[in-house]
Parts: sequence; C-alpha cells; structure tokens
Amino acid sequence: MHSHRSVIALLAGFLASTMASTMLDTVLGIQVFAISGRPLDLGLLGLAEFAPAALLVLVTGSVADRFERRRVASAAMLGEAATAAGLFVYLSQTPHSVGPIFAFAFVFGAARAFASPAVRALPADIVDPARVPWVVARTSATWQVALILGPVLGGFLYAAGTRLPYLAVGSLALLGAFVILFVHTTRVTPVETERPLVVACEVVEPPSAHAQLADAVEGVRFIRSQPIVLGAISLDLFAVLFGGAVALLPALAEDRLHVGAVGIGWLRAAGGIGAATVTLFLAARPIGRRVGHRLLAAVAIFGVATIALGLTRTYAVAFIAMLVLSGADAISVFVRATLVPLVTPIDKRGRVLAVEGVFIGASNELGAFESGVAGQILGASGAVVLGGAATLAVALTWARAFPALRSIDRFPVAPG
Repeated sequence: MHSHRSVIALLAGFLASTMASTMLDTVLGIQVFAISGRPLDLGLLGLAEFAPAALLVLVTGSVADRFERRRVASAAMLGEAATAAGLFVYLSQTPHSVGPIFAFAFVFGAARAFASPAVRALPADIVDPARVPWVVARTSATWQVALILGPVLGGFLYAAGTRLPYLAVGSLALLGAFVILFVHTTRVTPVETERPLVVACEVVEPPSAHAQLADAVEGVRFIRSQPIVLGAISLDLFAVLFGGAVALLPALAEDRLHVGAVGIGWLRAAGGIGAATVTLFLAARPIGRRVGHRLLAAVAIFGVATIALGLTRTYAVAFIAMLVLSGADAISVFVRATLVPLVTPIDKRGRVLAVEGVFIGASNELGAFESGVAGQILGASGAVVLGGAATLAVALTWARAFPALRSIDRFPVAPG
C-alpha cells in the first residue's frame, strides 16, 4: 500500500512538472522566433536550456545520492516555478531582444538539472527490482501525456495572451513540488553530509572537496566501464543530436506549413500522442525479448520519420511524421530508462542518472542548437532532412560498434 501511494505521488508530481517544462519549451520557441525570426536563435535557446545540465553534472548527481531525493526534486521544482514567475513579470512589457529570455531559460535549465536525476532515480527506490519495468512504463506514459497536454495548452494560452502560459507553468511546477513530497522510498535514505556525523563517540568530518569531486566522477567511471550503459546512453545522444527536428518546428510551421501558435502546439502534441500510444502498449505488454535489436530498430525508424518531416509541405504528413518519430523514440526511452537503473548499483544511481541526464539534455537541447545552426545555413527543411539521415547512420554504426548492446535479449536483474 505504501509503495502504491508513492507510485501515484511520483506519477502525479512528474506529470505536473513535465507539463510545465514542455509548455515552457513550446512557448519560448514561439516567443523567440516571433521576436527575431532566426532559426539560429531557436538553436541558441536549446543551448541555454542544456548548458546547466552539462555544467552541473558533477554536482546534481551527488546531491541526488547524498540527500533525500524527493526533497531535492521538490526544491528544484520550486526553482522552476520562480523562473516562470520571473518570465511572467518580464514579459509585462513587449520585449525586443531575446537575450533576457535566454537567461531565464538558463535558470530554468539549472533547476531542471537538479530535479531530473532525483526524480528519475525514484522508481528504482520505491518498488522491488522486478517491478521497475512496470513503474518505468507508467512513468514513460505519464511523460507522454505531458508531451501532449503541455504543448497544446501552451499554444492555446499563447494565442489568448502571450503571458498566460508562464502563469500556468509556475502553477504546475508548484503543484509538482508539493505532490512529490508524498513519495516514500523502500530503500535506505541517503545520509546528509553537510554536518559532522557522530559514530561510536567519534566525530567523522564531511569529505574533502577532492573526495567529493572523486565521488561525483564515479558516475562517469561506471558508465565508461559498462559497454551496455555507454552504448545505450550515447546512442540516444548522437541519434537525437542529429535528429532534433522539434526545435525547428516554429520555422517549419511558418515557412513550409503556414500555421500559427495553435498549429505548432498541435504538432508538438502529435509527438506526445504517438509516444503515448506506444507507451500505453508497452505498459500492457513490456518488451521482454530482443531488447537490443528493438532499441536499434526504433532509432532507425526515428531517422526515417525525421526525413519525412523535413521534406513535406503538407500539415497532415508532418503530423503523421511526428506521430511516428515520437512513437519510435518512446521505445528507445523505455528501453534505456529500464536498462540503466537495473544495471547500476543503488548507491551510484543518482550520479549515473545525472550523467545520463546530460546525454539526454544534449540529445534534445544541444540537438536543438545543432539544428538551429544547420537551419540558419541550410534552411529549416534541409537541416531536418540532413539530421534524419545522420540519425539513421548512427543506428547502423552503433549496431556494429556495441555488440553487447545489440545482443541483449532480456533486461538484467538489478544489482541492488
């Protein structure tokens, strides 16, 4: 019963915070492109959102391992709410520069960098190892629902008033910060170490800065020592790094599809619909065999659908392409999100998932930067097509470069 309530609280908090993030990503892209009209600025926006995760990777994972994860996540979500409030106030006057918006995106990204490893480590903390795939499937489904509701709601609110989405983002982040506190773990809670600990009447001092750095780097060392983990995480990085078409949707929508904010919102929601459909299927029938082959095939399908999105001038075709590429991505997310925690010992999960979070952030926000730069040079359509072709090449290359990943048949048993 305790674990059941914790799963419900985790899913509810995750839904609220992810809706806030996806809504903010959608409206910031629309806002930035409306101000400057440059695809490059869409890429710079992605870079601003990604940079904190990369800069703080050695800190965020250690925080998730050393402190109570639900409280870390709650505090980070409060930071997201404060950033949304700042944007709401800033946009009370019509902005003429995208620079301050990049600054707000950076701050929001910093808060998200602390929330991500803490939240993503919680499923393996609140249920037995055998039930982790069950929880991950439902967490992925919740994420996909947020990918649908967040962009659609953001598009409608932006059309009604350019400041309204930020009010909704702040409210959702506050709700997530409150609900996540109702999660209770079944594992031993990490011990806070900012104060001396008394053990057998001896004072044990907190670890030195050098020891803390070595502790943080342990996540990187573990990933490098595990070909399966390294292959799965890096596959996501390079595949979506080249296939980051979503960042260019505002440019594609205006230049080729000729739709406005509501149309952009539905295009992004199409990604959520496709992913949610696949995730619901996975929740009912999780992948049990040929895990590695299905992961690589999903990435290849993602690349083909991205090429179709870049070539089309028809909104309906673009909508279907978003459905397919996001459905394929949902398979990749499910496999990686199940595989990595099960391979990683519990005392390293926060640090490993923080490093993985950088890869995931890179595959999205840094991929958005790459797409923005390519879009400025080649045009939005050319950048998307080239990125899809590169993603397809990545899937073929990883199939040969990581035979251990390709040959996985079943998910492993968690090391504990």
